[in-house]
Amino acid sequence: MTDKLRIAILDMNDGHPNQGMRCIREIVAEYNDQLIAEEFDVRQLNQIPDNSFDLYISSGGPGSPLEGGEWKENFFDLIDGLWKHNLTSENKKYFFFICHSFQMACEHFELGTLAPRRKTSFGVYPIHKTHIGKSDSILEGLADPYFAVDSRDWQLIQPNLDVFEDHGAHILSLEKIRDHVAYERAIMAVRFSNEFVGTQFHPEADPIGMQAHFQKEENRQKVIDNYGQAKYDDMMAHLEDEDKINLTHRKIIPHFIEDAIFKITKQKELALN
Repeated sequence: MTDKLRIAILDMNDGHPNQGMRCIREIVAEYNDQLIAEEFDVRQLNQIPDNSFDLYISSGGPGSPLEGGEWKENFFDLIDGLWKHNLTSENKKYFFFICHSFQMACEHFELGTLAPRRKTSFGVYPIHKTHIGKSDSILEGLADPYFAVDSRDWQLIQPNLDVFEDHGAHILSLEKIRDHVAYERAIMAVRFSNEFVGTQFHPEADPIGMQAHFQKEENRQKVIDNYGQAKYDDMMAHLEDEDKINLTHRKIIPHFIEDAIFKITKQKELALN
């Protein structure tokens, strides 16, 4: 008999090599004394966890968030099942959505317009907290703006505020301020409910993984072609800054895990009294 909680890690990379899963595994491994982890290859093998887990983390992945198949329907069924569970049960389930998963969750909840970007966002960027985001526990300990790895061809814009209100959802962060262009700022983090939260960016990213990623010729050239050599050199020089992606790596997902563990444990203690 174990008192450890169970966490499901959903791999949405469709078999593509990536650094994100390594980072998620390493963060979760820091809580081995409290969590038992199990992985599911969602897109490639249509592996979907059931609703018996306490925590869920769903990774980023390649391609359009609007495309899918049976695996996507099953993924949405999981989300709906956990959402309904949380509406009726005191024993809540906690879900974190990253990048591709975040986009699909926003599509599923109809929170706004999911549209392709004019060009790929690819690099380390400042992200701004909203008024509500400044007091949300998931962003505690981060400056405003904070920095994160952003890698995406799609974005959530034009939020449907009526749907946000109906769900009790809140926008926590927005894309960097760009006064020199007329484009809308993308929504970068959303709290869907007290238990469901997600980010458009990659909070799991660490300096080691990003150095390996951006040193690959195809990725290096993509940044240089889009933003120039100076941008690439500046980004690589600041990857290990303690107040940039390293801080985001050490705060956001750990906050999610620790908050969930605390609330689940507290609820179990109340049930015993």
